Amino acid sequence: MMVMTSTLSVHGHNIKVTEVLKDGDTLTFLIVSQKLSGTGEHHVDRTYDDFEWLQQLLFSQEDEPGIQGVIFPSLPAKASANPSAKVMKQLGFLGLGEWQLYCKVLERYLRQVAAHSILSKNKAVEIFLTSSEPPGRQRARKNLFNRLSQAVEERRKEGYKDVDEFFQTERNHNLVLTCYAKTAAERFLDVVQSEQKIAVACAHFSASLHLCVEPGEDPDKQAFSKACVQLSEVFDSIKKNMTSVAENDMNTLGLGLDLESRCQEAEKEMLFRRTCKLVELEAARRNAEKAKPLKKAAMEEAKKTAEIEFNDICVVAKQEVHRFRAARVKMLQHTLVQWCEKQLLTAKESADQFNQQLQAFRGIAP
Repeated sequence: MMVMTSTLSVHGHNIKVTEVLKDGDTLTFLIVSQKLSGTGEHHVDRTYDDFEWLQQLLFSQEDEPGIQGVIFPSLPAKASANPSAKVMKQLGFLGLGEWQLYCKVLERYLRQVAAHSILSKNKAVEIFLTSSEPPGRQRARKNLFNRLSQAVEERRKEGYKDVDEFFQTERNHNLVLTCYAKTAAERFLDVVQSEQKIAVACAHFSASLHLCVEPGEDPDKQAFSKACVQLSEVFDSIKKNMTSVAENDMNTLGLGLDLESRCQEAEKEMLFRRTCKLVELEAARRNAEKAKPLKKAAMEEAKKTAEIEFNDICVVAKQEVHRFRAARVKMLQHTLVQWCEKQLLTAKESADQFNQQLQAFRGIAP
């Protein structure tokens, strides 16, 4: 996304989603942003409906030239305090834990919007970040028929030959990367959930070993009890290790893969909008060529309008794609480095713990 001086009254780079509150099935997010004047902060509370309200208004800036060429920051699926299995599957990594990852994603979304030279100019962004009143509690309208129609159109126009080699190549790459990114996120989620299950199993086994401890003066029973207690501590250490590994996976690579998957989908949507405009332009050109004298002027005007709109979209889209490539490489690089650093630290801490456990076992050996 193109970045330049913001028109907002707050610093966009350090917007924070600091807390999530539960009210029945609804989650409310507390958002803090620092005033540019340096005189304080704005504290507002927003629900997911408010985020959808903002996203709809960003989408609907029809008077902004080239708006359909923007790769819009992606909102995650709607979360609730008591999500169903279907919703949890849609959320993926963001449904794990106590919504910390979900807050991070919303925080990243707002920072991306605030840093965007086109989107940040929308008055709705300023209202969303600073107004004490909920800006959009009315529910966003969802039209199933429109979604189905778009899915059919995507399939129909997926193989439409582009007139620009740059965008044809980008569409081909995006088609492959969208599938790969989604699969990678799903497989890594399976890994994390397996790690969590191992941690739970180790905790149960650690607790069960204490049931084997027997009182009394019998030397054999005392030795066996000591071994059980020591072994229980070992499995408790394994539980702590697997818990830390799973948390590291979620907070670094898991979050990065989730973002990569949704960003690829966002680019796919932009490329589809541009392809639709290309189809519309070529239809306008054919209509102008075949128009009868009475309609010739009107058809030519329609063609000229379509050409201007398509060119505006292409200019914005090309800038967005270049920015998108650089941003995703930087994000994935940061994610991988952070993941390695976290897991290396956890491995060192666990190695020290296991060494202590080994020494303790040697101490109870006859």
